[in-house]
Amino acid sequence: MRGAVLSLWVSLVLCCWFLGWAGGVEGQDTARVQTQVRQTGPVARGREVEENREEVMMDDPGVEVEESKPKKKKSPAEVEEARAKKAAEREAKAKKQKAPKAPKATKAPKKPKATKAPKATKAPKATKAPKKPKATKAPKATKALKVTKPKATKDSKTTGRKDEVVEPVAKRPTLEEEEEKLLIELGWDRLIPPVTPKEPQEPGQDRRPSGSTPPSAGSKTLTEHDQDYWDAKPDRERTTTEVIMYVPEETTVPPMPWYEEYDYADLAAKKLEEEAEKARKEKEEKVERLRKMWEEEEEERLRQIPLHAESKKCPPLGLESHRVDDDQLLASSQSHHGFSAQRGRLNMQSSGDDDGVYGGAWCAEPEENNHWFEVDARREVEFTGVIVQGRNSDTVEDFVSTFHVSFSNDSRDWTVLHDGYAEWLFYGNVDRDTPVMVQFDWPIVARYIRILPQSWNGSLCLRAEVMACQLPSSFRSENEVHPTDDLDYRHHNYKDMRQMMKVINEECPNITRIYNIGKSSAGLKMYAMEISDNPGEHQIGEPEFRYTAGLHGNEALGRELLLLLMQFMCKEYNDDNPRVRRLVEGVRIHLVPSLNPDAYELAYEMGSEMGNWGLGHWTEEGYDIFQNFPDLNSVLWGAEDRGWVPRIVPNHHIPLPENFLNGSVALETKAVINWMERTPFVLGANLQGGEKVVAYPFDMQRPPRAAGTLGSRRGSRPGMDHEMNEETWARMQRQNGDALRETADDTMFRWLAMSYAHSHLTMTETQRGSCHTDDISGGQGIINRASWKPVAGSMNDFSYLHTNCFELSVFLGCDKFPHESELPLEWENNREALLSFIEQVHRGIKGIVRDMEGNPLANATISVEGIKHDVKTAAAGDYWRLLNPGEYRVMARAEGHTPQTRLCMVGYDSGATPCSFTLAKSNWDRIKQIMDLHGKRPIRLVTKAPPQAGSDISGGAIGSMNTTKADTGGRAADSQNAKNLRRLRLMRLRQLRLRRLRANLSTTTTVATTTTTPAPTTTADLVTESTTSWYDSWFPVESSYTEPTQAEILTEIQESEPTQDYIFDYKFDDY
Repeated sequence: MRGAVLSLWVSLVLCCWFLGWAGGVEGQDTARVQTQVRQTGPVARGREVEENREEVMMDDPGVEVEESKPKKKKSPAEVEEARAKKAAEREAKAKKQKAPKAPKATKAPKKPKATKAPKATKAPKATKAPKKPKATKAPKATKALKVTKPKATKDSKTTGRKDEVVEPVAKRPTLEEEEEKLLIELGWDRLIPPVTPKEPQEPGQDRRPSGSTPPSAGSKTLTEHDQDYWDAKPDRERTTTEVIMYVPEETTVPPMPWYEEYDYADLAAKKLEEEAEKARKEKEEKVERLRKMWEEEEEERLRQIPLHAESKKCPPLGLESHRVDDDQLLASSQSHHGFSAQRGRLNMQSSGDDDGVYGGAWCAEPEENNHWFEVDARREVEFTGVIVQGRNSDTVEDFVSTFHVSFSNDSRDWTVLHDGYAEWLFYGNVDRDTPVMVQFDWPIVARYIRILPQSWNGSLCLRAEVMACQLPSSFRSENEVHPTDDLDYRHHNYKDMRQMMKVINEECPNITRIYNIGKSSAGLKMYAMEISDNPGEHQIGEPEFRYTAGLHGNEALGRELLLLLMQFMCKEYNDDNPRVRRLVEGVRIHLVPSLNPDAYELAYEMGSEMGNWGLGHWTEEGYDIFQNFPDLNSVLWGAEDRGWVPRIVPNHHIPLPENFLNGSVALETKAVINWMERTPFVLGANLQGGEKVVAYPFDMQRPPRAAGTLGSRRGSRPGMDHEMNEETWARMQRQNGDALRETADDTMFRWLAMSYAHSHLTMTETQRGSCHTDDISGGQGIINRASWKPVAGSMNDFSYLHTNCFELSVFLGCDKFPHESELPLEWENNREALLSFIEQVHRGIKGIVRDMEGNPLANATISVEGIKHDVKTAAAGDYWRLLNPGEYRVMARAEGHTPQTRLCMVGYDSGATPCSFTLAKSNWDRIKQIMDLHGKRPIRLVTKAPPQAGSDISGGAIGSMNTTKADTGGRAADSQNAKNLRRLRLMRLRQLRLRRLRANLSTTTTVATTTTTPAPTTTADLVTESTTSWYDSWFPVESSYTEPTQAEILTEIQESEPTQDYIFDYKFDDY
């Protein structure tokens, strides 16, 4: 029996496949047949016939279909009787049935057996025979199978069966497994969607599809409905077609009207065209997607060849800072001598003359074809980039626009940097001043590097810097300097600087104090740190010292050195360093790291090496702080030319010009001036950059008109100052060049400058020349600013002429804004110089000026014989006067007090020599009243001493006086007519006579008296005597001249000897 079932199943599958192929042709006919069936016969009769046919199909497969065909047509009464009998049998069977016979649903595949009836319609199949390739549309057959399954389940659930039919139920699952295997072998398992089985029904419940009639009960045999079965043969064909037409209800394709005249060939062609169009679009989309993906990958590959997270950053090799020597630079050619390869350093400055000896860049010979600029690192390094810049000039715009870069290890075989496709072309400058950095995606290890210009603007001129890292080495170079101090070696912006100073103050609160001297144009505070054993107070006898930096914002090295000095002194003081403790306890030190914080922030944003020479040089308002002070030099020199110094204009503490502070003065300059005036500084230095030298005053050169008399009116002629031409001025410069630039303390300034320069590790190494020209310091590392780059209104000149402070400018190096990696080296170079210069504040003399009651005298004037520059005492009466070793006669003067002179010795030992003064009050007020009564002229009171008999001096003295009297008799008679000339002549004769008398007295005393002691060799006793008769020799008496006696001459000599060289150069108001 199983074999029959299998054969029937195989035939069923083949029939379904065949119907699926022919279903499209027969769909329209079956639809029309279905309509005719429903219209011609009664609905109940058609349904009964269909049920009867189904029951026959569900019977034993061994029964032949031909035997079940009826012989004649049944009458309506027989049909009704059969229907009633079936209903009764079905009810009886339902009562006997205890469980739903779901497995009988497997008989559903038998139902498509009825599709054999349409075989009569083979004519359409024959016409469609050439379309055998349409077998791929097998899923249409699955539609018939899919529909037959619900029909079978309905029949199996609602139709009663006899007991013998239930026996093969246990074997049905095996049949399903075989069916699934058969479907898998035919490949239909992927085409037929699984049908979810319906839940089993309870006995007595029937689930009917809409439009169906209740089936009859019991199992009907062939003899019971033979006539009816065969009479319904035409309807059978239509009914089978109707069953197949249930397929569109479960397909996803929306129902479409079917017509007989539908051209299926056009439908197939249209479907093929649609499929081809879809495939073409998919191919185009894929190509476009692949093209975009390729472009993105190509852009990414060009950006990173090979892929690196970030390019390596290295410090500069040292072209700008001159760590790279001149012999390490080479070029293909040069336009002329002033534009050699050695001029191709970053930020190289020209001499001002475009055709001069010192050009502002390397410039190539225009007739050459192959141009290159080469740098030798002297050993293999990692090159990571280059910085290029145009030519420094005020008239032309010369710079390189594009260039290649090549490398070599032997200077013969060169490899041009490649980007994967071609030689890598780098873009350079667009102007002459702004530096442009190009970085390589990966470091190149080599010894030599060349820049190969490809295009340029104007002439081919170039300034450059090379970025390179040193390879790790197991040995140290001879010239390497490794720092020994654990300090913060990095650049600090405004916020970091303030935080750093705060940290230092917290670590050393007992010796540090933070304060600000004012605000900048943008409102930033100019912070200062005081380092002293008693911060915040001025101690009597303790000098004040200052270091300032950052006058130009782009000169960052001085700023960082002062921050390092703060850290160093705090750390060493806590570690009991004796030298640092001596400085802290003996000097009140003020450190101002940034006087121009606004400009520094601008330069800091650009970074090291990327700011040009002028970026951040000026303040926010456009002022150069160093040159923004009042010009007091012209005031002093003009007064000297007129003979007003020191009677009318003093040679020190020259007051500010009127309305100066209301003019074009920066806020930073005003703050610095107020800071200088309220603090009695003795010594100071401002740290700058761009050169390596120490410059001392004067910073301004004396103009021709003021230099006409060279500070004296004796050799002047009327109109000489106004008639001086350029030739005369040039000759005077050659003859008296130093006199036009030197200060009264020139020797002291030179010593102070040398103390810093010679303590610096590299400042005196001038064999390579200076930063931009040949050596300007003569191998000493120091220079007078007026002979180098004269400027008017400098901070140094103002400090010297307006205060007691001696200030210099220290230019720390060629690179204004060095890289952070160079800060440890720069600290080691400058550390000893910074400390040594502070110690120079103790060089000279110091003391306190008091009155007879011990009260300090403020603003007392301290004058040193032979130096035409005085200083004043501070509010506590103390003073400091910087002097080189030697012996000096020092005078102290104060208003309402009698001047006093002392001899002070300055030795070579460390520490200033004490030299204090105690001044007595004078009756100068009474003298002024008498002078007012007599027309402001002093009255000479001559007291004649009685002659001494037996004196050996009288003879010689009278003889000497007779000779003098004979010489001067005629002159006195001729001077009666010219009052002023007579007064001057008498003063000169009086001085000459006094010198001769001293010489004669010393000679006669030695000859006549053997017991007379020799003249004293020291003036210690004379220094302490008060000078009360100085005004007696100021103006001579206008009456007839009378010859003094010998006793009067001796008395006058003794009284005037302490001030014999003081030549009435002061007015009364000075005292």
